[in-house]
Amino acid sequence: MQVLVTGGAGFIGSHYVRSLLAGAYPAYADADVVVLDLLTYAGTLTNLAECAADPRLHFVRGDIRDPDVVAEVMTGTDVVVHFAAESHVDRSIAGAADFVSTNVVGTQVLLQAALERGVSRFVHVSTDEVYGSIDDGAWPENHPLEPNSPYSASKASSDLLVRSFHRTHGLPVCITRCSNNYGPHQFPEKVIPLFVTNLLDGKKVPLYGDGLNVRDWLHVDDHCRGIQLVAEKGRDGEVYNIGGGTELTNKELTMRLLAAVGADESMIEPVADRLGHDRRYCVDWTKIADELGYAPRVSFDDGLAATVRWYTEHRGWWEPLKKRTS
Repeated sequence: MQVLVTGGAGFIGSHYVRSLLAGAYPAYADADVVVLDLLTYAGTLTNLAECAADPRLHFVRGDIRDPDVVAEVMTGTDVVVHFAAESHVDRSIAGAADFVSTNVVGTQVLLQAALERGVSRFVHVSTDEVYGSIDDGAWPENHPLEPNSPYSASKASSDLLVRSFHRTHGLPVCITRCSNNYGPHQFPEKVIPLFVTNLLDGKKVPLYGDGLNVRDWLHVDDHCRGIQLVAEKGRDGEVYNIGGGTELTNKELTMRLLAAVGADESMIEPVADRLGHDRRYCVDWTKIADELGYAPRVSFDDGLAATVRWYTEHRGWWEPLKKRTS
């Protein structure tokens, strides 16, 4: 079996690759893994260092928008797990072009190549942000897509393209939509690693608006296990929400991070709210639980403590990345 992982040098993709090659997914124990990654600012080969010597891992530096490169890596592929995406909301607000090009056009190029080469499963990794904002309750998978940022709009567009290739061509696809991820190797522009690394350097942390925006937190290991369940047993053409079960306001999250590094509220710097800032996200993950047996295993307290410890012990990983994007 050959598994093509796009964006496999990024945060979530590299966790999936490391887990697969370490034997965490027995059904894929003998799989060869091809990682296709352009190594933009958020992707780094250091994320794959611990499995770089595995003979089953094949790395290709390339762009998912390049039909020739995609055709080459898709040859012989049985399963595609598509992580590659521009994913930072603030960057999409500053400029949406790369998000549309990578997330929409890149996904179309992958879908076409998968169709032409008879891939047996295409898992498209998406986000809960495509649903918009919800005041109470939780989104089921059939909720209308109402994205509010250029990033989430580009992901919703790619979701619809994936769906269309199933409905039109019969391509065996599944879509996953996750809540906010956290864990080791997350690029330090996202809130948890940004706040932790700032605090470790004695810098203040920027808290948007009133700090009452709510997110559900999902450890990257639980997310990747959910993706693997979908890859192995998901029904063709279906969408599966993957949640973590821990809702926190941004202020509550900030207070936990301050406590974890021994800082106090004087390290909070209130900043103007993000444009179009969604108030609350929450996915209903009953479907993946009932159909595929998914349940999160990493408690937020344990996961957050381990994540803070990882960043504390891995300055050599994150300091160069922060300097590169400062």
